[in-house]
Amino acid sequence: MTAPEYPWERPLGAHPRPDGTSEFRVWAPRAGTLAVRAGGVEHALQDEGYGVYGAEIEAAPGTDYEFVVDGEALPDPSSRWQPDGLRGPSRVLDAAAFEWTDEGWAGVRVPELVIYELHVGTFTPEGTFEAAIPYLEGLRELGITALELMPVAEFPGRHGWGYDGVYISAAHSAYGGPQGLAAFVDAAHAAGLAVLLDVVYNHVGASGAAALEAFGPYFTEKHHTAWGRAMNFDDADCDPVREWALQSAEQWVRDFHLDGLRLDAIHAIVDAGAEHLVAAVSRRVHDITPDAIVIAESGLNDPKVIRPPELGGWGCDAAWADDFHHALRVLTTGETEGWYGEFDSLGTLAKALHRPYVHDGSYSEFRRRRFGAPAEDRPPQQFVVFAQNHDQVGNRAYGDRLPEPARRLAAFSTLLAPFTPMLFMGEEHGEPAPFQFFSDHIDAEIAEATREGRREEFAAFAAFGEDVPDPQDPETFERSKLTRQGDPELRDLYGRLLELRRELPHGEAADIAYDEHSGWLSARRGPYLLVTNFADARVHVPCEEPGEIVLATHRPTVEPGYVVLGPLSGVVLR
Repeated sequence: MTAPEYPWERPLGAHPRPDGTSEFRVWAPRAGTLAVRAGGVEHALQDEGYGVYGAEIEAAPGTDYEFVVDGEALPDPSSRWQPDGLRGPSRVLDAAAFEWTDEGWAGVRVPELVIYELHVGTFTPEGTFEAAIPYLEGLRELGITALELMPVAEFPGRHGWGYDGVYISAAHSAYGGPQGLAAFVDAAHAAGLAVLLDVVYNHVGASGAAALEAFGPYFTEKHHTAWGRAMNFDDADCDPVREWALQSAEQWVRDFHLDGLRLDAIHAIVDAGAEHLVAAVSRRVHDITPDAIVIAESGLNDPKVIRPPELGGWGCDAAWADDFHHALRVLTTGETEGWYGEFDSLGTLAKALHRPYVHDGSYSEFRRRRFGAPAEDRPPQQFVVFAQNHDQVGNRAYGDRLPEPARRLAAFSTLLAPFTPMLFMGEEHGEPAPFQFFSDHIDAEIAEATREGRREEFAAFAAFGEDVPDPQDPETFERSKLTRQGDPELRDLYGRLLELRRELPHGEAADIAYDEHSGWLSARRGPYLLVTNFADARVHVPCEEPGEIVLATHRPTVEPGYVVLGPLSGVVLR
């Protein structure tokens, strides 16, 4: 291994050694005075250059420590364990001490992915990694092959969505901390499930901004995001900030045996450098585990994100494709507000069934400009599609899930599409509990701003008024927990769809046809013909040789030259 050229390339944070000592390293160019306090004793750090300071002192795993910056005790920006939450001390973690039993785990490849998005805090009444373990076998039996955990990096309070995390390398204490995460991943592998982790590198929660700023310029005034100042990934002194994020990505895969990462909102990662941070994350993660899966949430509709580096791409293995969802949502529910208005045609879904970038360089009325780029050179498996996810449910005013009449056809269309499908927890049984936007901010000012921001977001909709759930009310969190009540027949349909999916050949859909007026759409997947009806009335779909009915969301009838489908239904013929 090549020796680091610069001191920030050495391991940041606290790293224990077998002799009972630990190596500490921190980037703190703004510190006038600096020490590490471990076990109640302060120790000086040595200047390693470029604002990086380090020391090797007696501190065994489990020792609490803080960096004392100009007299103020602060957690380690690269903390891997915050047992008392955001404002408590960091703790030395010995990741090598985890008792793994997954030596024989071979992982899951992209073509076999069926992803299940899971929020740890609401997946069970207890809301912990440990409590989720008994449900893993059932998900595997359903046909799930990979879990995608919503962010677990230490965030304010005990419950929240996780997208306001601050200590990006520390598994959330209220979920069970690093040991809990390791036990969960080990159990998932034993159940035959891969685990992907949603990570947020485009911003940090406001509750931790001041603590990071005390150390150095983690933020830049050069760029701004929807959440405030951007992370400093391409301004002066950006290299240690980039390394802070890159080492975080590496440790999740290396030390926690995660099978890959989902990168949140990469369009909000502003980086004009020679190697975009997303490309660097992909490269570093794949250097550790070549088969690791890196999925981008990209609002760019730009296939460069998933092209390999040798073709000038960023090297991600897959990307979320919102356009498919939008087209499907409009056709199954009739909603056309906001950006949904651009997807109000069956032809839009037909285009999305070929490649799910509906905007691939075409003009977007909502954006009032051309948007996206063609993705013909990318195989279908690189696009992650869904009928529901945490955003599309939770960012609705009441967090309501897809309405019952739409569920079967939405599942049919998503799970049998040629892309990588993703389910949102509970959709497989028609979960009645909503998934609302909830938080537990520890700063009163930020809590009130979050509450008011939520109200203002829906102020233009007369139907909501002051009735939008308060994110800070504990009841908003509690009512978002899965009840596991619902429709057993719907769960059975999901199982049958996923079983059939395993028989479908890889590759794109063929012979896509549709009738905009009647509302039917058909496509071929190998020997199977998929026929769907998005209309609210029965429709006769021309079919010269209907063949055998393999699977149907609702009972169809076959007539000479036609298959007859009821409203919002689908059938597979062979």
